[in-house]
Amino acid sequence: MEDTFSNLVTYGYIGLFIYSLGGGFVGLVAAGVLSFMGKMDLATSIAIAFAGNAVGDILLFWLTRYQKSMMMEGLRKHRRKLALSHMLMKKHGDWVIFIQKFIYGLKTVVPIAIALTKYDFKKFAILNVFAAAIWALAFGLSSFYFGAALKSFAIYISENKWLAPVILSVIGGSVWLYLEKATKKKVKK
Repeated sequence: MEDTFSNLVTYGYIGLFIYSLGGGFVGLVAAGVLSFMGKMDLATSIAIAFAGNAVGDILLFWLTRYQKSMMMEGLRKHRRKLALSHMLMKKHGDWVIFIQKFIYGLKTVVPIAIALTKYDFKKFAILNVFAAAIWALAFGLSSFYFGAALKSFAIYISENKWLAPVILSVIGGSVWLYLEKATKKKVKK
């Protein structure tokens, strides 16, 4: 067990950065709990998750804007999510850049959808950096301060192994149902 913690301290920050490029919510929560346990440094974890998250979205925006043909091939299945992102952008404006950090399933699609418009790259980058900072502080600090409860929950889940797939199925199903409902074509009467 001590080897596992040693590896987390050694490679955990690298893994957190890489995982944060594509979202990183679970990685940041895990780093917050490990910081609570004294195995990682909270400030370093928050800074690394912030940097990874900010760079990841800026990279998605840049790739979509300047390598559109390469990106569009992989997005054919996600046309409805892109349309939902466009609708959210029209309805909520710049706030979507902040909101998307906290909504699983839209986190990677929103920067892509924004990049397909004529939205200014510099403005996106600046707002994205602020949004990533708020995201990292919110999840990093909350997971640290609720570390005892999250640790107890993890121990309970490890003792009741059947519960993890049920929880993941409920969360995954809820996200899927929301995205299906939000992106469903509406029949006009």
